[in-house]
Amino acid sequence: MPMPYGSRGGMAFSADELRVLRRALAHALQTTSLSASLGALGAELTEDIQEYLRLAAAVDEAVREGGRLRAFLLADLARYRETLPGSAAGYLDRLREALAAGYVPGPDDLAALRTLNAHRTAPAERDRRTALLHHCERLAEHSVRARLRALPGGRTAGTSPVLA
Repeated sequence: MPMPYGSRGGMAFSADELRVLRRALAHALQTTSLSASLGALGAELTEDIQEYLRLAAAVDEAVREGGRLRAFLLADLARYRETLPGSAAGYLDRLREALAAGYVPGPDDLAALRTLNAHRTAPAERDRRTALLHHCERLAEHSVRARLRALPGGRTAGTSPVLA
């Protein structure tokens, strides 16, 4: 479900919601263009088509901007990871932001978190780091299992495993 985002009243859509919106726009445009040529359409319907096209262009731009933002976020995360342990606070903040944006932690992130957990910290900080490490391990494991199921001959989500 779209959520209010920021102080400007914009809306934040998930990637799945954007795909649905794109398909709906494509269907609306295709249905309209099949029913009559643009010249034969009334002014109101022609205006609707122009609005659909503007909305489709805006959705495409939002997707591109999301990709640019994601690339920046991941590059920033990598920069902080490379300067560990001195940048631990910044790295952990960037990692949390990336996870909230749908990032799946990789082996470098897991190794960095394990290394950070080996350093002495206050008990509360150690607990936060440990919880983040466990969360990242679960996400990474889930991602690996999903990729294995997607391989030809892999199990589908509905089948039960033979071995526990």
